[in-house]
Amino acid sequence: MRMSTDDDRDEELALETIAAGAAEGITVFDTAHAYGRGETELGHNERLLARALRRCGTRDNARVVTKGGMTRAGNAWIPDGRASVILADCEASLAALDGLAIDLYLIHAPDSRTPWRTSVRALARLLDEGMVRHVGIANINRRQLDEALELADITAIQIALSVFDDTALRGGLVERSAEREIAVIAHSPLGGPRRAGSVGRHQVLIDIAAARGATPAEVALAWLLELSPTIVAIPGARRPDTARSAARAAKLGLGAGDRAALAPAFNTSHRARLDRRTPGLQDDPDVVLVMGIPGAGKSRVAEEYVARDYLRLNRDERGGSLRDLADVLDAQLASGIRRIVLDNTYLTRAARSYVIDAARRHRGATRCIWLDTPLAQAQVNLVERLLERFGSLPTPEELRGLARREPGILVPTSQMRAFRELEPPSLDEGFAGVEDVHFARTPPPGPVRTGVFVAAAALDRPGWKHAQERHDPSVPHLVFDWIPDGTVDALGTGVANLSAQVSGPVESALCPHAAGPPRCWCRPPLPGLPLAFARTHGIAPSRSILVGTSPAHRTLATTLGAQYIPV
Repeated sequence: MRMSTDDDRDEELALETIAAGAAEGITVFDTAHAYGRGETELGHNERLLARALRRCGTRDNARVVTKGGMTRAGNAWIPDGRASVILADCEASLAALDGLAIDLYLIHAPDSRTPWRTSVRALARLLDEGMVRHVGIANINRRQLDEALELADITAIQIALSVFDDTALRGGLVERSAEREIAVIAHSPLGGPRRAGSVGRHQVLIDIAAARGATPAEVALAWLLELSPTIVAIPGARRPDTARSAARAAKLGLGAGDRAALAPAFNTSHRARLDRRTPGLQDDPDVVLVMGIPGAGKSRVAEEYVARDYLRLNRDERGGSLRDLADVLDAQLASGIRRIVLDNTYLTRAARSYVIDAARRHRGATRCIWLDTPLAQAQVNLVERLLERFGSLPTPEELRGLARREPGILVPTSQMRAFRELEPPSLDEGFAGVEDVHFARTPPPGPVRTGVFVAAAALDRPGWKHAQERHDPSVPHLVFDWIPDGTVDALGTGVANLSAQVSGPVESALCPHAAGPPRCWCRPPLPGLPLAFARTHGIAPSRSILVGTSPAHRTLATTLGAQYIPV
């Protein structure tokens, strides 16, 4: 990649580096259509590779790995998983490679705006039409791998993996790939540009390298290759000597003593499976991990355990990372605490593995309580939390500032991203048990007040008066809409017309914020506007009515639990 993306790139040196690797027996070359200096240089790296392989006479032996589904806006990298884009990118790669076959074609990264299944089906189409020899996926988690395996003949995955980053091990990707005989292409195998320099300064690597007549980088690569026979490393050499060094690493064998020294030095996990031992003695620790997306209701469950004398560990209260919190858990168990509950998002298998490991070190079992809360209901919970704390909905600017300072406050896109990244828990992670708790909203106690939420567009249709006759005219009514850069005055006519037909109070609320990914909680079908109105008037949304005209309005009614009346 950096042969094309670096500001100080040297194409002649790049050609010599590729030739040096080929001369050492390297046959797999990883590139991508997006590798270049921004959007004006798409295909630069592929053209460079094709030229190098022709010049050194090894194009017939080369196995080219390239990737698509990534757009460049300026210098930014933006995943684009639309089927049409993946097809067009593959065609462009074939043209840039100028006659070289694509041995393996990868989706560069999942696109949050495109259903994953759509992207994977497009990948399978490339295989079916004979455009590529094999297909795979990159920068994914185990859940996404399992979904892809249902739709396409996946030959390889590409993920970050190094002595500094064992997330793919902890997340079960290497294990699943070994089970399915899928190649694991490890990118950034020396830690990436920011960490690669520290490899040569790490004393354990230096000591092993000196004893074996190698370099620290070669030792780090050899360690990686020994994790599993399915692993292939792509070190990203930019000079002939580093290409030759990478080839030597493949022949460097490490002994048991070397591996034992490396494990604690880098705090990495060499195991494919976790010991799922349950406590054998009455005083063995009981660790409860409560997980779910933001707004799922984890705090409530944790408080129930605190009432039963469990110690609560929560990152929002203590700060730091989830990995730091696992260290706190380890210390508490070492001090003799035997009942601990942790309530955090824990979206990935890798994040959860640190808790399981800490409990195992003290003969403890970890039980998982998964709050399987639908995204829409978690959104309601987050909005209710905002209204309870601040009394009103913050502007996008206020919300962004609050999200940086206040635990539990999120912008909508952050919560949506968490929902997409969630990997459901399973026993094969090492849990003693997994309890799946489905969400059920508790109805308000006693008599409740009802209300009516009316989408402004409904008041422009002839049937709105008939719809109005189906509910109590004396209850509070809200007219709502989303008009970018608009003002609430735009709803004046609708409010006046509705006021003439009902006896109860009529108010209006507007989301004026721009299109694009939502930065506020008030844009329908997000539930901010009706929930704020309901809170002001003591209304139970689930006992109310929503009058609307579109699928978005129907979705909003479902989120609120309100009866939907279409116009």
